Amino acid sequence: MPERPDGLLIRPLSLADVAGMQALCTLPGTMWGTAQIPSRTLEQRQRQVESMVTDRDTHALVAELDGKLVGSASLHVGNGKRRHTGDLGTCVHYDYAGRGIGRALMESLLDLADNYLGLKRVELDVIIDNEPAIHLYESLGFVREGIQRSALFRGGTFVDLLMMGRVRD
Repeated sequence: MPERPDGLLIRPLSLADVAGMQALCTLPGTMWGTAQIPSRTLEQRQRQVESMVTDRDTHALVAELDGKLVGSASLHVGNGKRRHTGDLGTCVHYDYAGRGIGRALMESLLDLADNYLGLKRVELDVIIDNEPAIHLYESLGFVREGIQRSALFRGGTFVDLLMMGRVRD
């Protein structure tokens, strides 16, 4: 397991992060590994960040290293009969992959889910060929639950999503 990089700061997403989020989310590696698309404008990203910051059921964190936004993750709490669940998403700048940033973001959100929100279940989906991410999620207690076939359009073809979940006893 990689150690957390010296100087890594995990903190809540803020409105001041719009430009950093736009830069992170429009990187070719981020778009390849997530559902991001290159046509999202800065104004659209601002509305997205504003929504995440003001929604009481969304908990968004960013990873900052040497003053640069290098990762983000969010946990959205379900409502109604799904109030005990959370849906998680994360991305890390591809130049910083494998350095423990994704793990630090995930551990921070899982601590929030377990010790502050009391969530029973946390779930996520991941593109089926993203083995490093799948390995990370499994190391944090997520299990493979199913496959959504042709769930995402990427690079001109449809790809499958692996559904994963972690249930606390």
